Amino acid sequence: MTARSIRTVAPVAALVLGAAACANPSGGTDGQGAGATAVVGIAYEPDTLSPLLGYGKDGNSKIFDGLLAHDADLKLRPALAAELPEVSADGLTYTYKLRQGVKFSDGEPFDADDVVFTYRTILDEKTNNPSRTELDALKDVSKGGDDTVVFTLKYPYAPFAQRTVLPIAPEHVAGRQDVNTGEFTTKPIGTGPYVLTGWSKGEKLSFKANPAYWGGEPQVKKFTMAIIKDDDVRATRLRAGDLDGAILPPNLAEGFAKDSGRKTHKATTYDYRTVTLPTHNEVAGDTAIRRALDIAVDRQVMVDSILNGAGKPAYGPVPTGSEWFAAGTERRHDLAGAQKILDEAGWKPGKDGIRAKDGVRAAFPLWYLTGDKLRQDHALAYASDARKAGIDITTQAGTWEVIEPRMEHDAVLAGGGAPGDPDFDQYLLLKSALAGDGFNNMGWYDNPAVDKALETGRTSGDKATRLEAYRTVQRELVKNPGYTFLTHIDHVYVLADKWDGLSTQIEPHDHGLASGPWWNVEKWTPKDSGK
Repeated sequence: MTARSIRTVAPVAALVLGAAACANPSGGTDGQGAGATAVVGIAYEPDTLSPLLGYGKDGNSKIFDGLLAHDADLKLRPALAAELPEVSADGLTYTYKLRQGVKFSDGEPFDADDVVFTYRTILDEKTNNPSRTELDALKDVSKGGDDTVVFTLKYPYAPFAQRTVLPIAPEHVAGRQDVNTGEFTTKPIGTGPYVLTGWSKGEKLSFKANPAYWGGEPQVKKFTMAIIKDDDVRATRLRAGDLDGAILPPNLAEGFAKDSGRKTHKATTYDYRTVTLPTHNEVAGDTAIRRALDIAVDRQVMVDSILNGAGKPAYGPVPTGSEWFAAGTERRHDLAGAQKILDEAGWKPGKDGIRAKDGVRAAFPLWYLTGDKLRQDHALAYASDARKAGIDITTQAGTWEVIEPRMEHDAVLAGGGAPGDPDFDQYLLLKSALAGDGFNNMGWYDNPAVDKALETGRTSGDKATRLEAYRTVQRELVKNPGYTFLTHIDHVYVLADKWDGLSTQIEPHDHGLASGPWWNVEKWTPKDSGK
């Protein structure tokens, strides 16, 4: 639940993109033929394109490669590394042999110095990387020759190899600039399958195929990501033919189901929607209010009516069905039980049905992102359920620039979630020390038992110990739910049916550049190729 994954700055006025930007998006104006270009609509825009500042940290960055990458099943495979790492018996040393002959898009060779530079720069406290804590286990990274890199850990961090999908930056470029403000943050150079050709902030990012890519030049020669934060506008532009594909809410995607020439693609995810209940709000921070809301909300109705069944109820950051899910932490809809909790805690109904205690009315605002239909619908349904229990929640829309300064005291309809290891999402979401750190721990949640369990889960090398730690976290969220988790959402995409090789992965919350059927756009082949 960090700035890199949910923040957007695209103004509504910029959504038109301009006739030149999207005219004949799939026609191939460069003589490459239909299918050689692709224009897709995404909802969110990165704050930076520098991996040193957090861009692409979970892989699929298009411009860069990591030492490792994920395949369609999220299994790790070699990328800039020639093979999977050799791990010492104590789990404290990871040795990577590097792929030979790789060059950056400016023609300069890639080697171990670039890897050491990238990780050491991220670990430097002067670098404004909001994800630095994800590398907390890393003690040092060193060069073992031009083709070898050795990582030394402080403790046996079980999912460390998954962290090395992080993109590698060129020392000869990024190392000669201010890491936080230099030109590299908007004009990156990498080893990836695509080269950035332009970034019109709030409008689009444009890429061209890297002809010297070590994995082979992509057949989709030009790739454009249109930044369109409004769900309805994205659907309209897709229908108008300005886009070849887009992510859409399930109910909007349903309108394209019978269109010939288009296909709908669904991806299961760890993506959840949740309501932050700020500790510093005298109503939302009250444990009885939190517990009452947790069972007053009707999650299944949200799944059925808002998601059209494309998702499932969420009881915490871990989806049901995961091996990390704590059985027994499911919460059933129980309005009578919610009312009883509030009665016993002294929150008594007034004449208007809204409860009060010690002169404090059970009311607080709930913000959601302007133009995000799913968040709006979740917020309205949540407020409706809360009112039945006697809690008055006022929903308000705003940009992140409006919402962020209010997060310490106002509730937010937020999103988060990361596949793989539970440390990836839960530490940033719940660790008390990260409260107020940008979009980390947005609710200022503070629970010593959770803090202890998070540290145990992060530092233990024993699977059974880690399982129990994260189950402890989930059980604590039942006792004191600093967030009301609502749904886990399947991502739905509609794309023109003119490429082979499309697939989806299990996706994180981030559904912009890294995720979607275009996670492997470099492997797509136009269906008209060879005709």
